[in-house]
Amino acid sequence: MATLLQAPPKFHPSEWDIANKMQRASSESQKSRSERMIAQSQRLLDEIEKTTQKTQSDVNKKIEQRQEEVKFWKEELDNKLEQIVHETEVLLTFKTRLEKSLESCKEPLVMAQKCLLTRQRRTGIDLVHDEVERELMKEAEVLQGVIALLGRTLEQTNEQISFVSPEDWIAFSNINVEKADKQRNNSLALQVLVDSVLSQTANDMRKQYEVVNVAFRNRVKEVKDAKHKLETLLAMVMDETASQEKNIAALKKAIADKEGPVKVAQTRLEARNHRPNVELCYDTVQYRLISEVQEITKNIQRQVEVMRVEVMREGKRCGIDYWVNLMSQSNIGSQLFSMRV
Repeated sequence: MATLLQAPPKFHPSEWDIANKMQRASSESQKSRSERMIAQSQRLLDEIEKTTQKTQSDVNKKIEQRQEEVKFWKEELDNKLEQIVHETEVLLTFKTRLEKSLESCKEPLVMAQKCLLTRQRRTGIDLVHDEVERELMKEAEVLQGVIALLGRTLEQTNEQISFVSPEDWIAFSNINVEKADKQRNNSLALQVLVDSVLSQTANDMRKQYEVVNVAFRNRVKEVKDAKHKLETLLAMVMDETASQEKNIAALKKAIADKEGPVKVAQTRLEARNHRPNVELCYDTVQYRLISEVQEITKNIQRQVEVMRVEVMREGKRCGIDYWVNLMSQSNIGSQLFSMRV
């Protein structure tokens, strides 16, 4: 026989009311907690939103400020870079001028040294340490000093160009700007120095060039005057030599012309020595013939003495000829050489 199912216990209506009240109270409590949680969450969201907006605003301001700073420094560096590029180009121009000036000094120095060497080949008394040589030596010293100064300035310019290279300014910082200002000021100062050096060296070289030319002109005038005097003296010596030669020839002819009368007188005396007897006497004819022979002999001796003196002078003239020849071939020639030098 089937077992009867036991019915579940039933609650009292009061118990249901209590349970229902408790359920409502629990629901109300849950609702209140939920509402508080929602309100709290909303406040948190509002706070976070405000904080986020404030933070974003601050960050945006910082970013804008940083952008302005970067823009400022970029403009500053761009300006400095442009200035440095310009200064570098100017320095390169000065460098080219220095190199050309340095190169242009070499040939004048070589010419001055060649002139000094050439003047060493002067001969005799013309090998003198005159004003031209002193000024040439001074010119060589000036040119050597100019070359040394230009060389040092060129080295300094090359060094400054390496300092102001645009590749050195790729970083954007205040230090680079200050460094750029410093290098730019150095470049400007160096430009003034280079311009001053080029101007001063050019003036020194031009001044010494003019001094050397004046010394050369004065020396050439002195040599020309000396040459003219020597040529005048040479002409006088040659005229005197010709006159002496004519005089000696005339004396020789006069002596030769006296040989006839002497022989005639001597022949007559010899013939009269052969007179016979009493005819062999010292008569007036004999005395006159003896006197004639003595007179002619005395005149011949006088002429011989004069000729001897002239011959001695002629001997001295030979010495003069040697001197004239030496003067003509050496002094005048060397002075012509000196004038060419």
